[in-house]
Amino acid sequence: MKNSHLIIAFALALGACKSEIKKEGITNDASKSEIQEVNVYTHRHYEVDQMLFAKFEAQTGIKVNVVNAKADELMQKMTLEGKQSPADVLITVDAGRLVRAKDKDLLQAIDSKLLTTIIPSNLRDEENQWFALTKRARVIVYDKDKTNPEQLSTYEDLTAPKWSEKILVRSSGNIYNQSLMASIIAHKGEDAAKTWGENIVKNMARSPQGNDRDQIKAVIAGEGDLAIVNTYYIGKLLNSEDPEEVKVGLRIGVFFPNQDDRGTHINISGAGVAKYAPNKANAIKFIEYLVNEDAQKVFASSNYEYPVNPAVEVSDLLKSWGIFKEDMLPLSKLGENNKKAVLVFDEAGWK
Repeated sequence: MKNSHLIIAFALALGACKSEIKKEGITNDASKSEIQEVNVYTHRHYEVDQMLFAKFEAQTGIKVNVVNAKADELMQKMTLEGKQSPADVLITVDAGRLVRAKDKDLLQAIDSKLLTTIIPSNLRDEENQWFALTKRARVIVYDKDKTNPEQLSTYEDLTAPKWSEKILVRSSGNIYNQSLMASIIAHKGEDAAKTWGENIVKNMARSPQGNDRDQIKAVIAGEGDLAIVNTYYIGKLLNSEDPEEVKVGLRIGVFFPNQDDRGTHINISGAGVAKYAPNKANAIKFIEYLVNEDAQKVFASSNYEYPVNPAVEVSDLLKSWGIFKEDMLPLSKLGENNKKAVLVFDEAGWK
């Protein structure tokens, strides 16, 4: 009997405790007490990204945990981690890499009306597994003191005899060049792409070496007349802490090829939600934040990239290079044609 009274008393006390918890709005639901966070695996390494991540944290209360490494390393890490991967978002540079991540089954389709409304269809995966965050144009640069831009027209024209031993470009192992070649394959076919590659090799001023900034510096040093580079790197030179790099940037002219036909080749940095994202809702919210007008203005002004949000104007620096016609090829084609591009480079003798 005594035990029975004790049980009843305990039950009444527990009920009263639950009532007080409910009254104060307190819950013992574990999911409610967990720290709100999003785990970002990113290939990008810019201060502007860290600034935007901090703003996202301040606005949402969602903590951003960052793992920074090269794209292939991040994808390998996600593959090895499998279902136990803490990754919520993968960010990388170049559509080819995003397609590769999708092909490796590392991403998942998401439903975001905001993303599909803001981002043009050619700048996102058709199954909504990845989305562009910023754009860059792959342009021709020249020394304004030596070359008349009226001589320039298309990527194809770079194979003309007048540019013999005058073209500077990085190696075929570079993903930016692979994507440019992939776009030529998509537009012209593999045979035409191979011929283009062979003739570019004939017109090279030197064997491919260095990054895009090195190609620009080599133009000013007189090692060649023209270089194929991403616009982002010109912005980096012009805003460098090294005065010598600024001088190089000031002497460079920017030309957007193929304005009378398909338009200038563009590429992106972009993001996708990881397949096993433990914080999927936060991951979607995070990507949506990066394409809103405020974040896009920061990308454009601080990192010299073109916004993917059509409502956002380009920065004054990018405006100074001129408005240009973009190649509207769906960027998924860059990834789909990547293997063909690598083979074409090999056949063309492009090191």
